[in-house]
Amino acid sequence: MTHKPYGPYEKYIKRPQDFLCALLATIVLSPVMLLTAILVRIKLGSPVLFTQERPGKDGKLFKLYKFRTMLPAGDGVIDPKQDAARLTPFGRKLRGTSLDELPELFNILKGDMSVVGPRPLLPQYLGRYNEHQARRHEVRPGFTGLAQVRGRNAISWEEKFDWDVKYVDHITFFGDWKIIFETIKTVLKREGISAPGEVTMEEFMGSEAK
Repeated sequence: MTHKPYGPYEKYIKRPQDFLCALLATIVLSPVMLLTAILVRIKLGSPVLFTQERPGKDGKLFKLYKFRTMLPAGDGVIDPKQDAARLTPFGRKLRGTSLDELPELFNILKGDMSVVGPRPLLPQYLGRYNEHQARRHEVRPGFTGLAQVRGRNAISWEEKFDWDVKYVDHITFFGDWKIIFETIKTVLKREGISAPGEVTMEEFMGSEAK
């Protein structure tokens, strides 16, 4: 199933709105981003930014930007099972405030991402989605999304993907702004930062076809 924009908002307004929102946020939050970058450099060293390939619209890979929250992997290979050992107290606080996500504003400016959409996950998950779950890649990934305001990392992968696909099928101007305001509330209350017993979320290993 190929996603087609449902109306004028998705066709003509959403992308310019994304760019303007990201530009304004970058300007307003630039002092916060500069201070965060300095603290990351002091606490975790160089590089300040963490970059990793993530699949975007239609599964096309792009380079995602975030502030580092972890110590480098000992052997250079990133293993989600080692996240707890590599995540520092400073990094945990950074994630708790979601400040580590701010460099993704540059991804939005570049057109890799949208303000609202399914969150970009790891490339190895592409082959693990069933047909229903894979529909999350029919649109640009988002800085925030419906799954993030419906439980974030405190809900199961299957629930998250169901919310993602529901968003793909119901993209509206008012829906996007509702998610944006609910995201602000979620961040301020620090809800759903991690799954029970995990640093963030356990690795997705696939689920039954739907």
